[in-house]
Amino acid sequence: MDAWWHQVWLTLVAEFADIEDARQLTQVTVRLLMAGLLGALLGFERELKGKAAGVRTHMLVALGAALFVLVPRMAGVDDAALSRVVQGIVAGIGFLGAGTILKGRNQEDVSHVKGLTTAAGLWMTAAIGVAAGMGREATALISTVLALLVLGVMPWVVDRLENDKDENGEGRKH
Repeated sequence: MDAWWHQVWLTLVAEFADIEDARQLTQVTVRLLMAGLLGALLGFERELKGKAAGVRTHMLVALGAALFVLVPRMAGVDDAALSRVVQGIVAGIGFLGAGTILKGRNQEDVSHVKGLTTAAGLWMTAAIGVAAGMGREATALISTVLALLVLGVMPWVVDRLENDKDENGEGRKH
């Protein structure tokens, strides 16, 4: 019976041997934490604005994208195979983003599309996750800062430009 338990133990050790040393453990941890934290930043901004996809959704998208590129990279796949993985991520996020877009009618009976920014944010979050998963943490960080600027500053800029038009008598476009 001892030989049987010994075999079970060796099998369990082999199953958890995908991380071989402290360097690799640190690398995996940093990349996944970076993806999760950057996704959380974007999700927090969206949640503050009352959007449906918030912190948890953005964190999961970033972590998932990072994991999808990290695992094949650790397994030693070639660049062509990794390219197909990234293509699959982009297509998958397209479906997720499509689920956030709603088309309806507003008060003036004009078509109104809602959720495009959320869908684009999820798409960007996946790209940031891919960058973090590939070990491009600086690129992921810079991209997150730029995305936060787009989400936070651009509405203010657009509002200011529209207010200037109103003051000049040009009227506001809807």
